[in-house]
Amino acid sequence: MTAKEIVQEFYKSDALLDSAVLKEFLHPDVVVDWNSSKGFIQLNFDSLVNLSDELAKAYVRSKIRISHIIAENDMITVRYAHFVKTVENPREEMLLANFISIWQIKDNKLHRGYQMSQIS
Repeated sequence: MTAKEIVQEFYKSDALLDSAVLKEFLHPDVVVDWNSSKGFIQLNFDSLVNLSDELAKAYVRSKIRISHIIAENDMITVRYAHFVKTVENPREEMLLANFISIWQIKDNKLHRGYQMSQIS
């Protein structure tokens, strides 16, 4: 699988709400630098798994709509909108945030991530 295909499969999967699936995509040494509307955080393997577990408590469904994806060797840039359905209202899909992420792939896993997000 190419680096671009790995990133596409990651966002098509249920990894954001299923930590078991997420673990399949993450390199053990993964680091993500995330600039959000709430500030900067740096996440590693364990904190990403914990984040997935927390998201699963609040949301019953997660869907990523990719608008742009650019690949250059092992670096992939993706722009997407993240939609969710809440536990309280599982019939209504709402936009959680807009993202742009840059991923570096190593050993066919997500290894280094740089991400910016804005709540809509």
